[in-house]
Parts: sequence; C-alpha cells; structure tokens
Amino acid sequence: MSFKRVVITGIGAITPLGKDASTFWSNLVAGVSGAAPITRFDAEKFRTRFACEVKDFDVTEYIPRQEARKMDTFTQFAVIAADEAILDAGLDLEKINLDKAGVIWGSGIGGLKTFEEEVINFASGTGQPRFNPFFIPKMIADSASGVISIKYGLRGPTFITVSACASSTNAIIDAYNYIRLGIMDICVSGGSEAAVTQAGVGGFNALKALSERNDSPETASRPYDNGRDGFVLGEGGAALILEDYEHAKARGAKIYAEIIGMGLSSDAYHITAPHPEGIGAYNVMKYALESAGIQPSDVDYINTHGTSTPLGDPQELLAIERLFGEEAAKVNISSTKSMTGHLLGGAGAIESVACILSIRDGIIPPTINHFEDDPGINPSLNLTFNKAQKREVNIALSNTFGFGGHNASVVFKKPE
Repeated sequence: MSFKRVVITGIGAITPLGKDASTFWSNLVAGVSGAAPITRFDAEKFRTRFACEVKDFDVTEYIPRQEARKMDTFTQFAVIAADEAILDAGLDLEKINLDKAGVIWGSGIGGLKTFEEEVINFASGTGQPRFNPFFIPKMIADSASGVISIKYGLRGPTFITVSACASSTNAIIDAYNYIRLGIMDICVSGGSEAAVTQAGVGGFNALKALSERNDSPETASRPYDNGRDGFVLGEGGAALILEDYEHAKARGAKIYAEIIGMGLSSDAYHITAPHPEGIGAYNVMKYALESAGIQPSDVDYINTHGTSTPLGDPQELLAIERLFGEEAAKVNISSTKSMTGHLLGGAGAIESVACILSIRDGIIPPTINHFEDDPGINPSLNLTFNKAQKREVNIALSNTFGFGGHNASVVFKKPE
C-alpha cells in the first residue's frame, strides 16, 4: 500500500506572545517572555500568582457575543486559531470535498473555566439546583472540534484527542495518519487550553508543579537553568491545516512544510513523573526518526518538551544524547516554553508552528532565562540559550510529553 504525502498549508495561533501567528513568531524569535501577574482571577491567596495569559483578549473582536457565550474560552481559542489557519491556507470551501475534510483537535483539560464557574454557582446557591443549559456543551473537550466542524461544514472525521500535555501532538499525528491513508484530503488540527483558572492554578500548585517565582514572573520559566523551580502555566491555541500533497499542489496552495514521521510511546512508570532514565522519551524520538526514514544527523532542530521542571528537563536531554550520540552536540535544541509558558494540551500545536516557521525562516528561537548552568546537564549541548540563532533548518523534531507517561513526537521537513 502506498501512503499519501502530508503537507502543512496553513497556520494560525493565539498565544501569550501574540494573537496571530506572525506576532507570536516575531516575539518568539525576539526572546519575549509572556509571563505576567494573573488577571483572570484574584490570585492573591495562591502560591503562584502569575501565568502566561493571552494579553488584552476580547473575544468579541473575533466571535459575536451571542455565539461566544456558548463556548468555553478554550473553544474560543480553537475557533480563532482555526479561522486564521483556514484563511492562511486559502481554502475555498466551495471547491473542496467537504466529506473528506475534518477536524482533529487536542486539549488536555477542555472547559475547566466553565466547570469551575458552574460548580461554584451551584454551591453558593439555595433551593433547586440550576445550571446553565450550555454547561455540558461548553465543558466537554470535543466541543472545540465540533464547533469548528459546524462553522465550516467539514463532514470528515471530527474528534478530539486527550493525552494530557501530548494532546495536540497526538491530534496532529492522527490527522497525518488519516490523510496519508486517504481517509481525508484536508484536516484542521491543533490544540488549545484555557486553564488559567482558580482550579487550574490551585491544582498544579497542590502538585508542586508550578514555579513560585512571584517576584520575577518574566524569568520564572527557565528550562535547563540550575535555578528552575517548576513550569509556568500558559493558555491559547494553534491550528495547522494538514493536506494531501497532491490535493494541495492541484489547487496551487503554498506549502510550509511536510510531515514525514511520527512517534508515540509510554513511560509506563508514574502518573506525573517522567521515567528517570528517559526511556519513553528515547523510544518516541527513535520511533519518529525510523518512521521518517532519517538518521539523527539529518535533524537540525529539536523543540523539546522542556517545561522548566527539575525532574523533566534532564531526562529528555539524556534521551537525546543516548539516541543522537555524537550528533547531539550538533543539533540546535530549544524550549519555547521559556517564553510561552506551558499550554498543556495546546503545547504541541504552538510548538509545531514554531518548528514550521523555523524551517521557513532559517532561525532557531531561543531558550530564554538561562542564568546558571545545571551541573547535571552536558555543557556541549547547544540549548540555544537567550538568543535566537540563524541556521538552515531542513528537518525539525517536536517533542511533547504528558502526565500519565504519554509521549508524542512529530517530524517536519522543508518542502521540496
């Protein structure tokens, strides 16, 4: 059986660094931090009082108020990112087979804000329980894919993947496989998250997962730095238009990149902690390179999971060193979470956009906030500290790992 080639023909993003893909990318390359004091709620009593929020967000700039009221914020982010990606791809919906166009989205949590608000309202009320009739449709994670599908009349496979912080990479991989098998011609894929809420911040604080550097939010996300003390929660989303290469070529679409491989694995170790020897991380990258039919020496850039946690960062680098051997020192590595924070289930989508644009522009976004070397990290690795580096990028690898031991990697290649 011959597989179809899969390319990226459109991108969209709404992030802590900008409310469109272009602004996001320019700020990412410039090394701008998206962290600031929380404005979504009064965080004064929380151990962590900052996050990477989408700044100056007014949903009515994108979606009519009546429609927006029926959506949780994570779905609003999904629709906004998808709108930009569809426009960017130049899709004429009257000229494509809508039965073979679908939506595969990713979110680790879904409508947390909606759930939180409804339960608080119920608990504070008296008499008969009353809930918003849109409570369930707003809360469930698959509402994001459903709303996009309905808006554009996309009648192909439409669903959501949930694998914690690997969710949107899993979504992209599913879309890739559905297209290369010929089940779809086009897929809107990506992910979004809106967990900067009392429950989100309080829950991750209880896990001791978040940075508590309240005196300096903008420097709190510091992957690979010796002083890292946890991740910074982010929000937003990103969308990619995946398309059958022949279909894209026939309609004269611009092509950003080609997806040439993917990997999936599990740590099978712990519900929140990574495997101490990085076995799952090693396997997922190994499978991705094998799937792509490439060698470690072919990879120019790795966008790591790199969350800025004491346990997670070194294990991923150990896995890279084990797999890449002598080539590990030659590849550029960076964690863009140092700027965006951790978008949980939406992380893989925005980091895929970063990989795609690094291929287009020949530049590696930095890992900012590096102040002190970690003696446990090999100093020969090029972690692209503090400043972007120019480099021709032909192949980029994006890693995302999630609670539960889920690992997903995807390989992007410069279009021929």
